[in-house]
Amino acid sequence: MNATLTKYVLASALIFAAAAGAQEEPNVAMPRGTPTVEKITAYLDELVDSLVARDQFSGTILVAKDGQPVYKRAAGEACKWYHVPNKIDTKFCLGSMNKMFTSVAVAQLVEQGKLSYDDKIGQHLPDYPNQDVREKVTLHQLLTHTSGMGMYWEELFTNPEWPYIETVQDYDNLANQNPLLFEPGERFQYSNCGPLVVGLIIEKVSGMTYDDYIRTYVTGPAGMTNTDCYDIKDPVENIAIGYTKMTFDGSPLDDWIANLYLNPVKGGPAGGGYSTVEDLLKFDIALRDGKLLSEEYFNIITTGKVDRDETRGYAYYFEDKTVNGERIIGHGGGAAGVNANLAMFLRSGWTVAIMSNYDRGIMFLRGKTEELLTRS
Repeated sequence: MNATLTKYVLASALIFAAAAGAQEEPNVAMPRGTPTVEKITAYLDELVDSLVARDQFSGTILVAKDGQPVYKRAAGEACKWYHVPNKIDTKFCLGSMNKMFTSVAVAQLVEQGKLSYDDKIGQHLPDYPNQDVREKVTLHQLLTHTSGMGMYWEELFTNPEWPYIETVQDYDNLANQNPLLFEPGERFQYSNCGPLVVGLIIEKVSGMTYDDYIRTYVTGPAGMTNTDCYDIKDPVENIAIGYTKMTFDGSPLDDWIANLYLNPVKGGPAGGGYSTVEDLLKFDIALRDGKLLSEEYFNIITTGKVDRDETRGYAYYFEDKTVNGERIIGHGGGAAGVNANLAMFLRSGWTVAIMSNYDRGIMFLRGKTEELLTRS
Protein backbone atom coordinates (compact mmCIF):
# COMPACT_ATOMS: atom_id res chain seq x y z
CA MET A 1 0.00 0.00 0.00
CA ASN A 2 1.24 3.49 -0.84
CA ALA A 3 2.59 5.19 2.29
CA THR A 4 0.76 8.45 1.59
CA LEU A 5 -2.55 6.65 1.20
CA THR A 6 -1.90 4.64 4.34
CA LYS A 7 -1.22 7.77 6.33
CA TYR A 8 -4.43 9.41 5.10
CA VAL A 9 -6.71 6.44 5.63
CA LEU A 10 -5.45 5.26 8.97
CA ALA A 11 -4.99 8.64 10.58
CA SER A 12 -8.50 9.53 9.47
CA ALA A 13 -9.76 6.40 11.17
CA LEU A 14 -9.45 8.19 14.49
CA ILE A 15 -11.88 10.85 13.34
CA PHE A 16 -13.90 8.61 11.08
CA ALA A 17 -17.13 10.23 12.12
CA ALA A 18 -16.03 13.33 10.25
CA ALA A 19 -14.42 11.53 7.32
CA ALA A 20 -17.10 9.06 6.30
CA GLY A 21 -19.57 11.49 4.78
CA ALA A 22 -23.01 12.71 5.68
CA GLN A 23 -25.86 10.46 6.78
CA GLU A 24 -29.56 11.16 6.71
CA GLU A 25 -30.90 11.89 10.18
CA PRO A 26 -33.77 9.62 11.21
CA ASN A 27 -37.16 11.30 11.53
CA VAL A 28 -38.22 9.92 14.91
CA ALA A 29 -40.07 12.16 17.36
CA MET A 30 -38.46 12.35 20.79
CA PRO A 31 -40.88 11.94 23.70
CA ARG A 32 -41.52 14.95 25.89
CA GLY A 33 -40.93 15.24 29.60
CA THR A 34 -38.94 13.13 32.03
CA PRO A 35 -37.72 9.88 30.44
CA THR A 36 -39.41 6.74 31.74
CA VAL A 37 -38.53 3.16 30.88
CA GLU A 38 -41.60 2.96 28.66
CA LYS A 39 -40.69 6.14 26.80
CA ILE A 40 -37.06 5.06 26.43
CA THR A 41 -38.00 1.65 25.09
CA ALA A 42 -40.53 2.93 22.59
CA TYR A 43 -38.29 5.72 21.35
CA LEU A 44 -35.12 3.65 21.02
CA ASP A 45 -36.92 0.78 19.31
CA GLU A 46 -38.31 3.17 16.71
CA LEU A 47 -34.95 4.91 16.34
CA VAL A 48 -33.01 1.64 15.92
CA ASP A 49 -35.60 0.32 13.47
CA SER A 50 -35.26 3.52 11.42
CA LEU A 51 -31.45 3.31 11.36
CA VAL A 52 -31.47 -0.39 10.48
CA ALA A 53 -33.91 0.24 7.64
CA ARG A 54 -31.39 2.72 6.20
CA ASP A 55 -28.49 0.31 6.91
CA GLN A 56 -26.89 2.92 9.16
CA PHE A 57 -26.64 0.83 12.33
CA SER A 58 -25.33 -2.62 13.09
CA GLY A 59 -24.45 -3.36 16.69
CA THR A 60 -25.74 -3.31 20.25
CA ILE A 61 -27.06 -0.73 22.68
CA LEU A 62 -27.63 -0.96 26.43
CA VAL A 63 -29.20 1.65 28.71
CA ALA A 64 -29.06 1.19 32.48
CA LYS A 65 -30.29 3.13 35.50
CA ASP A 66 -28.21 2.88 38.69
CA GLY A 67 -26.49 -0.20 37.29
CA GLN A 68 -29.67 -2.03 36.28
CA PRO A 69 -30.33 -2.50 32.54
CA VAL A 70 -33.64 -1.04 31.37
CA TYR A 71 -33.07 -1.43 27.62
CA LYS A 72 -31.03 -3.82 25.48
CA ARG A 73 -31.08 -4.22 21.74
CA ALA A 74 -28.95 -5.97 19.12
CA ALA A 75 -29.32 -5.37 15.39
CA GLY A 76 -27.52 -6.13 12.16
CA GLU A 77 -24.96 -8.80 11.41
CA ALA A 78 -21.68 -9.72 13.06
CA CYS A 79 -20.60 -11.45 9.84
CA LYS A 80 -22.17 -10.58 6.52
CA TRP A 81 -20.53 -13.51 4.72
CA TYR A 82 -22.53 -16.06 6.70
CA HIS A 83 -25.35 -13.76 7.88
CA VAL A 84 -24.50 -14.23 11.56
CA PRO A 85 -26.71 -11.86 13.58
CA ASN A 86 -25.36 -9.59 16.26
CA LYS A 87 -26.35 -10.60 19.79
CA ILE A 88 -26.33 -8.57 22.96
CA ASP A 89 -23.15 -10.39 24.05
CA THR A 90 -21.35 -10.05 20.70
CA LYS A 91 -17.83 -8.69 21.12
CA PHE A 92 -17.12 -5.47 19.21
CA CYS A 93 -13.89 -3.59 18.74
CA LEU A 94 -13.46 -0.84 21.31
CA GLY A 95 -11.31 1.46 19.24
CA SER A 96 -9.77 4.00 21.62
CA MET A 97 -11.90 2.98 24.59
CA ASN A 98 -9.06 0.80 25.91
CA LYS A 99 -7.51 4.07 27.03
CA MET A 100 -9.94 4.14 29.97
CA PHE A 101 -8.55 0.82 31.21
CA THR A 102 -5.02 2.19 30.83
CA SER A 103 -5.99 5.24 32.88
CA VAL A 104 -7.41 3.09 35.68
CA ALA A 105 -4.22 0.99 35.76
CA VAL A 106 -2.06 4.10 36.13
CA ALA A 107 -4.31 5.52 38.85
CA GLN A 108 -4.03 2.26 40.81
CA LEU A 109 -0.24 2.47 40.67
CA VAL A 110 -0.30 6.15 41.63
CA GLU A 111 -2.60 5.37 44.55
CA GLN A 112 -0.13 2.70 45.67
CA GLY A 113 2.71 5.22 45.62
CA LYS A 114 4.53 3.52 42.74
CA LEU A 115 3.97 6.38 40.27
CA SER A 116 3.25 10.10 40.27
CA TYR A 117 1.43 11.99 37.55
CA ASP A 118 4.29 14.50 37.57
CA ASP A 119 6.93 11.84 36.90
CA LYS A 120 9.11 12.31 33.84
CA ILE A 121 9.19 9.31 31.53
CA GLY A 122 12.90 8.79 32.11
CA GLN A 123 12.29 8.11 35.80
CA HIS A 124 10.74 4.78 34.85
CA LEU A 125 12.12 4.18 31.37
CA PRO A 126 15.73 5.46 31.63
CA ASP A 127 16.69 3.84 28.33
CA TYR A 128 13.73 5.13 26.31
CA PRO A 129 15.22 5.91 22.89
CA ASN A 130 13.62 9.33 22.36
CA GLN A 131 15.57 11.80 24.48
CA ASP A 132 12.94 14.55 24.34
CA VAL A 133 10.22 12.15 25.48
CA ARG A 134 12.49 10.71 28.14
CA GLU A 135 13.58 14.05 29.59
CA LYS A 136 10.70 16.46 28.90
CA VAL A 137 7.40 14.55 28.92
CA THR A 138 5.45 13.76 32.08
CA LEU A 139 2.89 11.06 32.77
CA HIS A 140 0.27 13.80 33.11
CA GLN A 141 1.03 15.00 29.59
CA LEU A 142 0.79 11.50 28.14
CA LEU A 143 -2.58 10.97 29.79
CA THR A 144 -4.00 14.29 28.59
CA HIS A 145 -2.66 14.12 25.00
CA THR A 146 -0.49 17.18 25.58
CA SER A 147 2.88 15.41 25.24
CA GLY A 148 3.58 16.33 21.62
CA MET A 149 3.75 12.69 20.59
CA GLY A 150 1.88 11.65 17.44
CA MET A 151 0.58 8.49 15.80
CA TYR A 152 2.15 5.29 14.51
CA TRP A 153 -0.30 4.30 11.74
CA GLU A 154 1.97 4.83 8.74
CA GLU A 155 4.85 3.02 10.41
CA LEU A 156 2.56 0.12 11.29
CA PHE A 157 0.87 -0.46 7.98
CA THR A 158 3.95 0.03 5.82
CA ASN A 159 5.79 -2.54 7.93
CA PRO A 160 5.72 -5.95 6.17
CA GLU A 161 5.55 -7.62 9.59
CA TRP A 162 2.47 -5.67 10.74
CA PRO A 163 0.28 -8.77 11.32
CA TYR A 164 2.84 -9.96 13.88
CA ILE A 165 3.25 -6.69 15.78
CA GLU A 166 1.50 -7.52 19.04
CA THR A 167 3.29 -6.43 22.22
CA VAL A 168 3.37 -2.92 23.65
CA GLN A 169 7.08 -2.79 22.92
CA ASP A 170 6.50 -3.92 19.32
CA TYR A 171 4.08 -1.05 18.75
CA ASP A 172 6.21 1.52 20.53
CA ASN A 173 9.25 0.58 18.47
CA LEU A 174 7.43 1.75 15.34
CA ALA A 175 7.64 5.43 16.15
CA ASN A 176 9.52 5.93 19.41
CA GLN A 177 12.23 8.02 17.78
CA ASN A 178 9.91 10.38 15.91
CA PRO A 179 10.39 14.03 16.92
CA LEU A 180 7.80 15.68 19.13
CA LEU A 181 5.18 17.66 17.19
CA PHE A 182 5.29 20.49 19.75
CA GLU A 183 6.71 21.28 23.15
CA PRO A 184 5.13 19.16 25.91
CA GLY A 185 2.21 20.90 27.57
CA GLU A 186 1.74 23.40 24.75
CA ARG A 187 -1.65 22.11 23.55
CA PHE A 188 -4.00 19.16 23.18
CA GLN A 189 -3.42 16.88 20.19
CA TYR A 190 -4.79 13.36 20.20
CA SER A 191 -2.03 10.75 20.23
CA ASN A 192 -1.84 6.99 20.07
CA CYS A 193 1.91 6.90 20.66
CA GLY A 194 1.54 8.40 24.13
CA PRO A 195 -0.56 5.54 25.52
CA LEU A 196 2.07 3.07 24.33
CA VAL A 197 4.63 4.76 26.56
CA VAL A 198 2.11 4.64 29.40
CA GLY A 199 1.72 0.91 28.74
CA LEU A 200 5.48 0.41 28.94
CA ILE A 201 5.54 2.22 32.29
CA ILE A 202 2.72 0.02 33.60
CA GLU A 203 4.72 -3.05 32.56
CA LYS A 204 7.96 -1.74 34.12
CA VAL A 205 6.44 -0.73 37.45
CA SER A 206 4.12 -3.74 37.86
CA GLY A 207 6.46 -6.42 36.51
CA MET A 208 3.58 -7.77 34.41
CA THR A 209 2.64 -7.56 30.76
CA TYR A 210 0.06 -4.87 30.01
CA ASP A 211 -2.56 -7.49 29.11
CA ASP A 212 -1.97 -9.48 32.29
CA TYR A 213 -2.16 -6.37 34.44
CA ILE A 214 -5.46 -5.25 32.91
CA ARG A 215 -6.96 -8.75 33.24
CA THR A 216 -5.81 -9.06 36.86
CA TYR A 217 -6.57 -5.60 38.23
CA VAL A 218 -9.12 -3.95 35.93
CA THR A 219 -11.36 -6.20 33.83
CA GLY A 220 -11.02 -9.15 36.21
CA PRO A 221 -12.25 -7.42 39.38
CA ALA A 222 -15.01 -5.78 37.32
CA GLY A 223 -16.22 -9.19 36.12
CA MET A 224 -15.65 -8.32 32.45
CA THR A 225 -15.28 -11.86 31.13
CA ASN A 226 -15.84 -10.89 27.48
CA THR A 227 -13.24 -8.13 27.32
CA ASP A 228 -9.65 -8.49 26.16
CA CYS A 229 -7.07 -7.49 23.57
CA TYR A 230 -7.71 -10.49 21.36
CA ASP A 231 -5.33 -11.41 18.56
CA ILE A 232 -7.78 -11.56 15.66
CA LYS A 233 -5.46 -13.80 13.65
CA ASP A 234 -6.76 -16.53 15.95
CA PRO A 235 -10.39 -17.66 16.19
CA VAL A 236 -12.36 -15.65 18.76
CA GLU A 237 -15.84 -16.79 19.70
CA ASN A 238 -18.78 -14.46 19.10
CA ILE A 239 -16.78 -11.54 17.66
CA ALA A 240 -18.07 -8.99 15.16
CA ILE A 241 -16.25 -8.24 11.93
CA GLY A 242 -16.11 -4.52 11.18
CA TYR A 243 -17.48 -3.12 7.93
CA THR A 244 -16.45 0.12 6.24
CA LYS A 245 -17.51 2.14 3.22
CA MET A 246 -14.15 3.76 2.56
CA THR A 247 -11.40 2.61 0.19
CA PHE A 248 -7.66 2.78 0.75
CA ASP A 249 -7.51 6.16 -0.96
CA GLY A 250 -10.33 7.59 1.14
CA SER A 251 -12.98 7.41 -1.57
CA PRO A 252 -16.52 6.42 -0.52
CA LEU A 253 -17.95 3.05 -1.47
CA ASP A 254 -21.54 2.11 -2.15
CA ASP A 255 -21.24 -1.25 -0.40
CA TRP A 256 -19.70 -2.48 2.83
CA ILE A 257 -16.29 -4.17 2.85
CA ALA A 258 -14.62 -5.95 5.78
CA ASN A 259 -12.05 -3.90 7.70
CA LEU A 260 -9.65 -6.77 8.35
CA TYR A 261 -6.75 -5.01 6.59
CA LEU A 262 -7.44 -1.55 7.97
CA ASN A 263 -6.83 -2.11 11.69
CA PRO A 264 -4.14 -3.63 13.90
CA VAL A 265 -4.48 -7.34 14.56
CA LYS A 266 -4.14 -6.91 18.33
CA GLY A 267 -5.05 -4.05 20.62
CA GLY A 268 -3.21 -2.55 23.54
CA PRO A 269 -2.94 0.54 25.78
CA ALA A 270 -4.06 2.92 23.01
CA GLY A 271 -7.05 0.89 21.82
CA GLY A 272 -8.12 -1.97 19.61
CA GLY A 273 -9.38 -4.42 22.22
CA TYR A 274 -12.85 -5.97 22.25
CA SER A 275 -15.76 -5.90 24.67
CA THR A 276 -19.54 -6.09 24.95
CA VAL A 277 -22.11 -3.55 26.09
CA GLU A 278 -22.81 -5.69 29.16
CA ASP A 279 -19.12 -5.69 30.10
CA LEU A 280 -18.94 -1.93 29.65
CA LEU A 281 -21.78 -1.61 32.15
CA LYS A 282 -19.79 -3.80 34.54
CA PHE A 283 -16.84 -1.43 34.13
CA ASP A 284 -19.07 1.53 34.96
CA ILE A 285 -20.46 -0.22 38.05
CA ALA A 286 -16.99 -1.22 39.26
CA LEU A 287 -15.76 2.36 38.91
CA ARG A 288 -18.73 3.94 40.68
CA ASP A 289 -18.74 1.31 43.44
CA GLY A 290 -15.04 1.76 44.24
CA LYS A 291 -13.98 -1.74 43.21
CA LEU A 292 -11.17 -0.41 41.02
CA LEU A 293 -10.27 2.95 42.57
CA SER A 294 -11.01 5.08 45.59
CA GLU A 295 -13.45 7.93 45.13
CA GLU A 296 -10.53 10.38 45.20
CA TYR A 297 -8.77 8.76 42.28
CA PHE A 298 -11.99 8.14 40.39
CA ASN A 299 -12.52 11.89 40.51
CA ILE A 300 -8.92 12.61 39.51
CA ILE A 301 -9.01 10.53 36.33
CA THR A 302 -12.47 11.69 35.22
CA THR A 303 -12.30 15.44 35.89
CA GLY A 304 -11.32 17.45 32.80
CA LYS A 305 -7.78 18.80 32.75
CA VAL A 306 -7.64 20.33 29.25
CA ASP A 307 -10.12 21.28 26.53
CA ARG A 308 -10.49 18.66 23.82
CA ASP A 309 -12.69 21.00 21.82
CA GLU A 310 -15.32 23.67 22.46
CA THR A 311 -17.81 21.15 23.90
CA ARG A 312 -15.67 18.62 25.77
CA GLY A 313 -12.96 18.54 28.39
CA TYR A 314 -10.38 15.79 28.57
CA ALA A 315 -9.16 14.18 31.77
CA TYR A 316 -6.85 11.16 32.09
CA TYR A 317 -8.10 9.19 29.06
CA PHE A 318 -11.69 10.06 30.00
CA GLU A 319 -13.85 12.68 28.32
CA ASP A 320 -15.75 15.08 30.58
CA LYS A 321 -18.68 17.07 29.19
CA THR A 322 -22.02 18.56 30.21
CA VAL A 323 -25.27 18.02 28.31
CA ASN A 324 -28.35 19.96 29.46
CA GLY A 325 -26.80 20.40 32.89
CA GLU A 326 -25.87 16.72 33.25
CA ARG A 327 -22.20 15.81 33.60
CA ILE A 328 -21.27 12.84 31.42
CA ILE A 329 -17.92 11.04 31.47
CA GLY A 330 -16.58 8.17 29.39
CA HIS A 331 -14.80 7.65 26.10
CA GLY A 332 -15.51 6.72 22.52
CA GLY A 333 -13.74 4.77 19.84
CA GLY A 334 -13.78 5.06 16.08
CA ALA A 335 -11.93 3.59 13.12
CA ALA A 336 -12.77 1.95 9.82
CA GLY A 337 -15.69 -0.34 10.67
CA VAL A 338 -15.45 0.52 14.37
CA ASN A 339 -17.62 2.87 16.44
CA ALA A 340 -18.36 2.59 20.16
CA ASN A 341 -18.96 4.70 23.26
CA LEU A 342 -19.51 4.47 27.00
CA ALA A 343 -21.36 7.37 28.65
CA MET A 344 -21.69 7.55 32.44
CA PHE A 345 -24.26 10.12 33.64
CA LEU A 346 -22.94 11.15 37.05
CA ARG A 347 -25.94 12.95 38.54
CA SER A 348 -28.84 10.82 37.35
CA GLY A 349 -27.17 7.40 37.37
CA TRP A 350 -27.83 6.54 33.73
CA THR A 351 -25.35 4.49 31.71
CA VAL A 352 -25.37 4.17 27.93
CA ALA A 353 -23.09 1.71 26.14
CA ILE A 354 -23.28 1.48 22.34
CA MET A 355 -21.07 -0.62 20.07
CA SER A 356 -21.17 -0.93 16.30
CA ASN A 357 -19.29 -2.68 13.52
CA TYR A 358 -20.20 0.10 11.05
CA ASP A 359 -18.52 3.40 10.26
CA ARG A 360 -20.29 6.09 12.30
CA GLY A 361 -22.67 3.38 13.46
CA ILE A 362 -23.43 4.95 16.84
CA MET A 363 -23.57 8.59 15.76
CA PHE A 364 -27.31 9.21 15.93
CA LEU A 365 -27.93 6.76 18.77
CA ARG A 366 -25.32 8.41 20.96
CA GLY A 367 -26.51 11.97 20.46
CA LYS A 368 -30.22 11.21 20.61
CA THR A 369 -29.90 9.03 23.71
CA GLU A 370 -27.92 11.68 25.57
CA GLU A 371 -30.52 14.29 24.63
CA LEU A 372 -33.37 12.02 25.74
CA LEU A 373 -31.85 11.07 29.10
CA THR A 374 -30.95 14.65 30.06
CA ARG A 375 -34.50 15.94 29.54
CA SER A 376 -36.40 16.90 32.66
